[in-house]
Amino acid sequence: MFGSRGLYCSRIWNHPLFLKRSGNFRSSFSTNSVGKLKRVGTHNGTFHCDETLACFMLRLSTRFSNAQIVRTRDHQVLEKLDAALDVGGVYDPKSERYDHHQKGFTEVFGHGFNTKLSSAGLIYKHYGLEIIAKELQLDQTHPDAHRLFLAVYKNFIEAVDAIDNGIHQYDTEQSPRYVNNTSLAHRIGRLNLDWVEPEQSSSKEDEAFHRAMELSGSEFLECVRFHAKSWLPARSIVMECLAERHGIDSSGEIMKLSKQCPWKLHIFELEQEMKIDPPIKYVLYQDDRSENWRIQAVSVSPERFESRKALPHSWRGLEKEKLSEESSIPGCVFVHMSGFIGANRTYEGALAMARASLIA
Repeated sequence: MFGSRGLYCSRIWNHPLFLKRSGNFRSSFSTNSVGKLKRVGTHNGTFHCDETLACFMLRLSTRFSNAQIVRTRDHQVLEKLDAALDVGGVYDPKSERYDHHQKGFTEVFGHGFNTKLSSAGLIYKHYGLEIIAKELQLDQTHPDAHRLFLAVYKNFIEAVDAIDNGIHQYDTEQSPRYVNNTSLAHRIGRLNLDWVEPEQSSSKEDEAFHRAMELSGSEFLECVRFHAKSWLPARSIVMECLAERHGIDSSGEIMKLSKQCPWKLHIFELEQEMKIDPPIKYVLYQDDRSENWRIQAVSVSPERFESRKALPHSWRGLEKEKLSEESSIPGCVFVHMSGFIGANRTYEGALAMARASLIA
């Protein structure tokens, strides 16, 4: 069983590294119908981000908690395992088979997402909600569990699916302006044994796979916990502030944050969800490093730097008295050269700047 790295070589292990558990995840071992530790198969040889992440996530589920990993391409071995992913040529959730390489495979996540799934996306589709609900300590039917289930797919899993399936992020034939080899997929790829390493043994390959699982899994959990502890509370704040926008200004185009939070992560989705029209042009919030109030122009989209309506040209680059004189608004602090942000010493002053900018 611990032979060469050839096609029919298979390796089973339960590395101590994988026994570290989040406080909200089960630490017990899962067993099959005959009382043995469950075994999950994936292919041996060069590994990629999708199967390392898929293995990590599946072992967070109740059914496959801390299951052993078997790395092989031997179909006779795979048939005897409790689950197999990224190998075997079969997608069948009832038999716990999760490959995506076979002809005719077109499975997507759904919920408005149309990217073809990798093994990571397949495992997340079937076990992600359970994992999210455990981290939140909520029932799977709770709206927040479902909301984070979708958010984590959008902000983490979908990119893994797309990269593994060779799907470009942009529809363009132009060459990129710079090289970016810092993605999770690149970093996982670099954990494979380098051809110059003197020892190319099966055990060394297994150790490299361990490290890859730890890396992909730790970043997955970091993403889940960020969304649970930061993203979700911020979303609630932004939603409440959007609902109160007409109390700030009759135009409905100025939003005041009741508490500073990462609002740009949410405003675009919430505008669509809440059917806000016209869209928000300016967001007012108190600077966390001073008593000044900021006015920030909302960008045209999450990926763009251009503002929907930048602050007036005549204000840009001015500060303090010169800016107050030009705008006829007391207490001005500055306006950035690009017009995307400015500040005033008071809330009333920042609101006046926003109102003047709307009609400029």
